[in-house]
Amino acid sequence: MELPAVNLKVILLGHWLLTTWGCIVFSGPYAWANFTVLALGVWAVAQRDSIDAISMFLGGLLATIFLDIVHISIFYPRASLTDTGRFGAGMAILSLLLKPLSCCFVYHMYRERGGELLVHTGFLGPSQDRGAYQTIDSAEAPADPFAVPEGRSQDARGY
Repeated sequence: MELPAVNLKVILLGHWLLTTWGCIVFSGPYAWANFTVLALGVWAVAQRDSIDAISMFLGGLLATIFLDIVHISIFYPRASLTDTGRFGAGMAILSLLLKPLSCCFVYHMYRERGGELLVHTGFLGPSQDRGAYQTIDSAEAPADPFAVPEGRSQDARGY
């Protein structure tokens, strides 16, 4: 199943709006974390070909999922919550609920820009890098500059 094409600007605008409304109730670290990640998103929009920009934005979104859970659970106002406060808290929770979906879209954009899978299992199995692979049937010379040519022994080289 293919993900629909979503513009990065739409994701940024949506999270900026929800974060701004969430700052009605949650200020301080909530605002700093989310607006810093949104600044990384602006960087990803400005540099359309940069893998670093989109990967930093993706990493920031993943980090703010955890930070928002902690921040909302600790600082949620339990007493005397006005309608405005309830609206702000609801928008912060909605932003938190939409972040995993945004991460999926941003990861898809990361892959389109040429990024590799974030989870490498190369240490568990054989490497998939075949750049230096040479078949036995190949007539090409070996890439090793210190290889001994056929018909010559090591003594002839002066060692």
